[in-house]
Amino acid sequence: MCGIVGIVGGTAATGSGSFTVRRMADRIRHRGPDGDGVWSDVEAGIALSQRRLAIIDLSSAGAQPMISHGGRYVIVFNGEMYNHGALRRYLDAEVGSCSWHGHSDTEVFLTAIEVLGLKRALELSVGMFAFGLWDRRERTLILGRDRLGEKPLYYGRIGKTFAFASELKAFQPLPEWRPEIDRNALALLMRHNYIPAPYSIYQNIRKLRPGHFLVLSHPMHEPSVESYWNASDVAEQGRRQPFQGSPDEAVDAVEHHLRRALEGQMIADVPLGAFLSGGIDSSAVVAVMQSISPRPVRTFTIGFNEAGYNEADHAKQVARHLGTDHTELYVSERDALDVVPQLSSIYCEPFADSSQIPTFLVSKMARGDVTVTLSGDGGDELFSGYTRYALADAFWNKLSRIPIGLRRASAGLATLPSPGLYDNVAGGIMQLLPRRLRRERVGDKIHKAASVLSLRSADDVYRRLCSHWEPDEIVRNAIEPPTMLTGLEALPALPGNVERMMYIDMMSYLPDDILTKVDRAAMAVSLETRVPLLDHRLVSFALSLPLSILRAGGQTKWPLRQLLNRHVPKALVERPKMGFGVPIDAWLRGKLRDWAEALLDERRLREDGFFRPEAIRRAWSEHLCGQRNNQYLLWDVLMFQSWRETTQAGSAAAAA
Repeated sequence: MCGIVGIVGGTAATGSGSFTVRRMADRIRHRGPDGDGVWSDVEAGIALSQRRLAIIDLSSAGAQPMISHGGRYVIVFNGEMYNHGALRRYLDAEVGSCSWHGHSDTEVFLTAIEVLGLKRALELSVGMFAFGLWDRRERTLILGRDRLGEKPLYYGRIGKTFAFASELKAFQPLPEWRPEIDRNALALLMRHNYIPAPYSIYQNIRKLRPGHFLVLSHPMHEPSVESYWNASDVAEQGRRQPFQGSPDEAVDAVEHHLRRALEGQMIADVPLGAFLSGGIDSSAVVAVMQSISPRPVRTFTIGFNEAGYNEADHAKQVARHLGTDHTELYVSERDALDVVPQLSSIYCEPFADSSQIPTFLVSKMARGDVTVTLSGDGGDELFSGYTRYALADAFWNKLSRIPIGLRRASAGLATLPSPGLYDNVAGGIMQLLPRRLRRERVGDKIHKAASVLSLRSADDVYRRLCSHWEPDEIVRNAIEPPTMLTGLEALPALPGNVERMMYIDMMSYLPDDILTKVDRAAMAVSLETRVPLLDHRLVSFALSLPLSILRAGGQTKWPLRQLLNRHVPKALVERPKMGFGVPIDAWLRGKLRDWAEALLDERRLREDGFFRPEAIRRAWSEHLCGQRNNQYLLWDVLMFQSWRETTQAGSAAAAA
């Protein structure tokens, strides 16, 4: 587990490449405090560096940058290859006992590339990773990222230098670094609360998409990008050949796949544990871990004293039943609030999922005892856990029965400024709205209804349901780019609306929100996180399960629930889903009010020139007086404003 950086051309060809990449790597030292390394070739114009968090093979034989046995390739690698033992045996059989220097997974993967070729090595890989690979013979740079996007990788051209890094902050030491905020990416942030790949907050800097690799033949040429694992193909394969067994056999298969994934992911040369919230996903992971482990698994959870935000008691009961070595820490409001000023440096681009705060706190606590933790992320996307899937599907089924012409006419009437018309239209269309919107004031309800009456598909409904701001409301001079929700690529042919929503989330919300949140929070304290539910073999199987099994008996995540019931009494885990969050709404009216007011000052917003202040100030006023809970809308803007303030201060300090 590491932080990786590299440059090609420009600075790397001047003789100062080694110095530059070392400074770049130092900016992400938190990702790898155990050591560093640099490799460069001035004539070829290439320099690579890495910060190491030693997990597998703690000796110098696992150090990077690493040169292949035959000398053709040099790699910097971030992540883990969980099947490196089996792959090593396969390579020995293929070439007749390789001359191994150590037992690191990086050496095995690099040897596989040299012996089998890049695509075959990637196809055989089971893991989470991002890497930079230099082909010394072809003078070509190759970047790659794991199938589901657990590990990050940014790239772009800065002046005459092509650069890549695990985090954006690593680009700051580049002599020609003059970043400009991408207003179009800001529009995406306001809609999603995160910036989806391939975009980043800066112009000309991109994120490599999951399951893809990039090939650069010249620093001033455009790189080619292609996929080596196509989730659309996997999803369509699952539709063409759905699971044919009984529901109980499906549960058996899920447990088999999860056990196999855990057998690889529980290997480490350092202490290992797991996050345990007491919910279905993390409890299922820990239950199977404990069934494999010869000793009590280390488990960690944090608790809050605020009602509605605390799952620590549930986690303790599950841990007690399973016999884990459990650690819990109740954090005060002050502990959580103290994290807020750190968020802009933890997340190298603006990121507005407020559960980033408890995620950082539980990571910090776990790092006191272990270097690796496993999490239950991915269960909702793979096993249909979000209630919004059924909500959006039911809403569209009702809405689609009304002819589009009548809906458009009704939408026009609904927006007329007549109280009488509001009353008349309200009765007819309120029942079409999701229940959470029915609790709003009549005027708000009418405008919500009017905005959705003209939607043309279930995909449009889901996009609206998942949106925070409509970017046109608040972002100046921006054109919202295409994403998974808006046609970045054609969606696979799936049997129903719910399956399409799950696929969209798996390809966007999961890597760009959930996995980003966990990676940055954990790596900020030098903690490796692993996500066993995202073993690509388990993912492929989950995509073959029909909705009748995923939601058997009207329950979400039915296979995972049944698996967990084999290990833990149902009474310990059957309860309403609770998000992993903090009371941002109350904090913004209380202890964060002055901080927020300064960032949302109308004059400041206007002078900065990124936002239209009117809608933001209206949302702020409504929130303060308790008229509406606008915490998510406001947090999006606040995280951008805070991030920009921090980066500006950092740039000024660097210039000085």
